[in-house]
Amino acid sequence: MARGKAIVVEMTEGAIRVRSHGKTLTIVNSPPPPDADDETDFFIRLDEIDHWDAPDDEAAIDIVELQKILEAIEEELERRGLSVTFE
Repeated sequence: MARGKAIVVEMTEGAIRVRSHGKTLTIVNSPPPPDADDETDFFIRLDEIDHWDAPDDEAAIDIVELQKILEAIEEELERRGLSVTFE
């Protein structure tokens, strides 16, 4: 579990769980597109990250929050020796 700027990133089997300010976001590892040319441990589709999990699913994730979330995910995966691709 990594802490950085009030964001906690937890790794679960096949997903990444992000907690920030009492809200939770679960990001499922997506299959890479057929034309992907590199080996990556996690493939995350950015267009699927738009709202927090219930009960905060009415709260949209703005671009500033999204950038902080992506940075925290990259830091945690790098710390674990894993790679991530955002598309």
